Amino acid sequence: MDNNILGLIRTRYHTLSPVQKRVADWILLNPNKVMLLSLSALANTCSTSETTIMRFLRKLDYDSYQVFRVMIAQEVASDPVATVYEEVKENDSIKEVKKKVINLTVSSIKDLDKILDEKQLNDFKEMLLHAKRIVFVGAGASSNIAADAYHKFLRIGLNVILCIDPHIMLIQSTHLDKNDVLVAISHSGESRETLDAAKEAKRKGARIAALTSYKLSSLSKIANVTLLSSSHEVAYRSDAMMSRIIQLIIIDIAYVLTVLALGPEAIDCVNKSRLAVAKNKV
Repeated sequence: MDNNILGLIRTRYHTLSPVQKRVADWILLNPNKVMLLSLSALANTCSTSETTIMRFLRKLDYDSYQVFRVMIAQEVASDPVATVYEEVKENDSIKEVKKKVINLTVSSIKDLDKILDEKQLNDFKEMLLHAKRIVFVGAGASSNIAADAYHKFLRIGLNVILCIDPHIMLIQSTHLDKNDVLVAISHSGESRETLDAAKEAKRKGARIAALTSYKLSSLSKIANVTLLSSSHEVAYRSDAMMSRIIQLIIIDIAYVLTVLALGPEAIDCVNKSRLAVAKNKV
């Protein structure tokens, strides 16, 4: 069993019921106390039943509360920083806000190692390598992620297109076929503009790659490949702020894998791209 229970709780948080989320919140805020509590004591502390606690554990692939408790203790002992899960509060000082945001970012990046499926990542790389055209789409904040991906893959000579205008997304999607790939980026997986473009591209036979934080989202359900980004829910900043950082890292990983697969051809394209840009610099 992978000793990263707190990360596992965070990455599966959105699959939990409201009562199970209450249990998860308490554990994430008090990991040092979990090891001291019996099953009944934890249930009482979270104002729920032992049955609910066991259902919560099964969502994490644990059948034994004792094993779960021991693993929590080992994680806290080995990496105290990973246990930080405090929300930013209204009266927090600048120092406290800085520390909490940094710690949450660090833990989110560590969670990515668990949530990012290697097979899906490899399938995504293969889709990019064999696509006639690759269209990156994203609305709102996700448009920045789409633009970053477009810039990276353009540098290595792939036939990429960036669409962040809802009308252009749909127009471009109508011209795709089975040889094309549409990469749809949406934190929630429910962005209407992005979903409409993905559905139209799917209807035309194109393959769909989704970059989202929600496994059960509408976008994930229609995608051929889904790359999941971890997230934390906090009161004083958008959940999408954290997913933005994680999605940029996922794009970087896919970019490196693609460069390695293309070999010298990709390196030559990168060098040509650098030279072209360098001519415009003083």
